Amino acid sequence: MITRAATALAVLLIAAAPLSARAQGPRIVSLNPCSDAILVEVADPAQIVALSAYSRDPASSSLPPGVAARYATTHGTLEEVLSLHPDVVVDGAFAAPAMVGAYHRLGLRLELLGTQRNVADALADVRHLAAIAGHPDRGEALVRRIDAALTAAAPPPRRAPVEAVFWEWGGIVAGSDTLIGDLLMRTGFANLPARQGYHQAAIYPIERLLAHPPRVLLTVGDDRMLHHPALAAVKGMARADFPAGLLYCGGPTIMRAAAYLAALHRALG
Repeated sequence: MITRAATALAVLLIAAAPLSARAQGPRIVSLNPCSDAILVEVADPAQIVALSAYSRDPASSSLPPGVAARYATTHGTLEEVLSLHPDVVVDGAFAAPAMVGAYHRLGLRLELLGTQRNVADALADVRHLAAIAGHPDRGEALVRRIDAALTAAAPPPRRAPVEAVFWEWGGIVAGSDTLIGDLLMRTGFANLPARQGYHQAAIYPIERLLAHPPRVLLTVGDDRMLHHPALAAVKGMARADFPAGLLYCGGPTIMRAAAYLAALHRALG
């Protein structure tokens, strides 16, 4: 909850911002690991006042190791963000409504990224953030690199898709209308749960997996169910651990995720 005292303090913090800081815009604070990964590619380092603290955590970061360490980070409290005197704050689709309202009342520009359900959504976010940073040419350059990576990761023509289940913590699956589902399709896989009518974050029972095993099971995390002993008895099903840092975000992450999936596809023969 954003209290009146917090709002009053925020007003004082804005008023105390040095004129030089306001004039060097756009100074950007990112509160989302997905926007973090894009901004380090399209903005000048001096423009990035802070990245989200998520990017310092290997379990949630979409940045290569060591990159986040070059930047200050923030946990995203109203007082902390406003003390940084940004011109723009970037957050994701699940930003708290109370925080969004507080930023609007204080007259601070807030940009919210939508949910990336496919590659097209991810490329739109790249272009959007590059425009915010004032470097649309860098956004287009990154889009071209992503397109080239996807072309390189495409399977051979006329090869039948490899059935796959993408199984995450708690047994949830990447079903239909998901970015990872789009990447699976583009790299030569058939997203089996999506074909069976499962949607994003639906629970995929282990009994169904055992009854209808895919050619490859991709797991994310160390959840006990994902490594159930019964899975070892399934004949003809390959296993692969997918890096969590490649799962949640688009932008430059797409290039690494596509390369991983393409290498797996080739290894399966």
